[in-house]
Amino acid sequence: MARALARGWRRPVIVADPVAERAEALAEETGGEALASNAEVAERADLLVLCHKPAQLADVAAEVAPLGKPVASILAVTPLDALKEAYPGRPVYRFIPSLPVEVRKGAVVQAADAAQDRVLDEQVRDLFAELGCLVAVSDSLVDVAMGLMSCAPAYVALLAEAQIDAGVRRGIPAEKGAELVVQTLAGTAELLRARSFDTLALRREVSSPGGVTAKGLDALERGGLRTAFSDALDAVLGGPA
Repeated sequence: MARALARGWRRPVIVADPVAERAEALAEETGGEALASNAEVAERADLLVLCHKPAQLADVAAEVAPLGKPVASILAVTPLDALKEAYPGRPVYRFIPSLPVEVRKGAVVQAADAAQDRVLDEQVRDLFAELGCLVAVSDSLVDVAMGLMSCAPAYVALLAEAQIDAGVRRGIPAEKGAELVVQTLAGTAELLRARSFDTLALRREVSSPGGVTAKGLDALERGGLRTAFSDALDAVLGGPA
């Protein structure tokens, strides 16, 4: 996800990574610089963006927190309280991005919080808003939102793959099926946005009574599509509500 963020921001980044080759590749791609340690990054950066594993929170904070820089975290299952405890006395922000931030078409969730530094708050929000659609929710709902949008690119890819495979079974070449399916997914997303996200109205517009779309939707419902997505969210969150 760090690479997707850097590509989406389209500006040089200062980066450190335990795998030096990975840091060097990202720095070269963005016109930035790879440094040998997190502490060196913290010394030079205006904003620290935490992209490590959640379990590494304390170890990384021990290395960089003494330098006192503002922090933006994209760590899953790491609430604001934990971040503020690890980085006391400085502005701390929590975001969860989705992979399409790489092409500035992502969804980004921000944990709503009280004002910290109004100028900096706005600058950080604007930075992440460059990457697509920025939505603020209460910190308690960030992980639920993550299950909807951060995991979703894999679900959408699986959905596209299943449709393409169905077409191949009926004789459509895979590359032509992929072009048709992916364009339809992208176009439908734009249409839903233009129509204020009214999924029901769009579905009814495409589905005439007894028509082919209605039959297809019925097959998907009987196949358990809604239940599958509900189960997927429960699995991400560790169990049913």
